[in-house]
Amino acid sequence: MRILIATDAFPPNCGGSGWSTYELARGLQARGHGLVIVQPRPGAAASGTREYDGFAIRQFASAAPNVPFVRNYFKNERLYARLRPWLSDIVRRERIDIVHAQHVLTTPPAIEAARLGGVPVVCTVRDYWPVCYWSDLVHDYASDDLCPGCSRSMMRRCIRPRAGCAWPLAVPLVPYMSANLARKRQALARADAVVAVSSAIARDLGERAPELAATRVECIPNPVDIAGLRRIADSRPAPLEAPYALFVGKLAPNKGVTRLFPAIARARLGWPLVIVGDGPDRREVERLAAASGRDVRLTGWLPREDALAWLRHASLLVFPSHGPESLSRVLLEAAALGVPIAAMNTGGTGDIVQHEVTGLLSRTAEALGDDVSRLVVDGALRERLSSAARSNVERTFDSAAVVGRIETLYQQLIEARSA
Repeated sequence: MRILIATDAFPPNCGGSGWSTYELARGLQARGHGLVIVQPRPGAAASGTREYDGFAIRQFASAAPNVPFVRNYFKNERLYARLRPWLSDIVRRERIDIVHAQHVLTTPPAIEAARLGGVPVVCTVRDYWPVCYWSDLVHDYASDDLCPGCSRSMMRRCIRPRAGCAWPLAVPLVPYMSANLARKRQALARADAVVAVSSAIARDLGERAPELAATRVECIPNPVDIAGLRRIADSRPAPLEAPYALFVGKLAPNKGVTRLFPAIARARLGWPLVIVGDGPDRREVERLAAASGRDVRLTGWLPREDALAWLRHASLLVFPSHGPESLSRVLLEAAALGVPIAAMNTGGTGDIVQHEVTGLLSRTAEALGDDVSRLVVDGALRERLSSAARSNVERTFDSAAVVGRIETLYQQLIEARSA
């Protein structure tokens, strides 16, 4: 097959979405398929092609002024209009058999380009962008309650914590926000199939996006190259010889990073807590770390190989996520490396961590602290959960099995279109 992969992100500088797309591309290439990879670059000066691990990534430059909301319009509606004919031309010239869009910026134009080219199109949904303007379902960072629905009244409430004291100036933009979300849903409904990476994503698409009622939705997780992951992680020495607890992720409200501190205080954690990542909450995390009286070490953002070394040798992973995780790559990688996990039970986390079987799940910061305590004092529990997590991720998330399911979906859609 000739497959066009349209993706918002691709390694080396990317988050979990980009690495998941890379694993998919590697798996498809290993099965003999021809790939064309396209990535929009809002704000880039010029289009071009870059290389990564043998892949040629065609980059599409577009304007994106650094002005709130104006930037969003340029990264959405303006980008869609310019990227659609470019992708359509690739579909025609490269004799593409199927298009696979990977995220929010590329999905609407990729669907239209595939339709114009008469080929089927699949879209992977890795977070909540079809049902939430901000993609996280969080409307109040002080509450555990999720947003009940992205209505205009809820959008006005959601603006307050995000815009701060400037929120009155942002309220008139709610009609645009509502129309933008509706436009993305309507585009997604025209896909031949939608891949939801977790049961939580599939459920929320069904409950919150009635436009997708007639669209085929398949629940297929992100792929993980477990052998490759272990090979990279084992190639680096332990960054710290003593036992330590670890957090890996963006320092942002939806990741719940500030909840680490009440949790480790309750756990009376005597080990160092290492925080790998960076983000808008960095200063607050530094303040809380200084006030905690604990041994807290912030590494900032690290290259993937270095982050995996910290993960490989951690004694436990603390996962305090506040927003509903779709399917955390950090959790998948921790499970593959056999790192005991104490996690908040949000979104698709339960697809990876089964309580008392492959990790510990909690609903509150207090319970998370209790789970950390259990893992610290009980080596046998750590070993049992670690072994079960490794086995589970090998069965369910390994690239060979996941990419095989995606390939089968492609074949079904191509055959249906031919018929």
